[in-house]
Amino acid sequence: MVTKEEIVKALKGCYDPEIPVNVYDLGLIYDIAIKAGKVSIKMTLTAPGCPMAKMISYDIEAKLKKVKGVNEVSVEVVWDPPWTPDRMTDEAKRVLGIS
Repeated sequence: MVTKEEIVKALKGCYDPEIPVNVYDLGLIYDIAIKAGKVSIKMTLTAPGCPMAKMISYDIEAKLKKVKGVNEVSVEVVWDPPWTPDRMTDEAKRVLGIS
């Protein structure tokens, strides 16, 4: 059975190419649902209209499909609630020089 920890580890390997911090630590991942080998991700982006949206979604899907036990992945981009820097981990804030 796939665990949330395995999914989070895989997500930490996915980056917005414009920001040197992974999508999980940026706080872009709003929900992770795992059921019988199917992983559903609800995520947002730092700004609506981000030109990297499809690329980031495809990267997440590809990396999650490599996790043992994952047979299906769906990634849904949502805009509510809006992303703010408050969602970032302390490590992400440190890397980006945000206090």
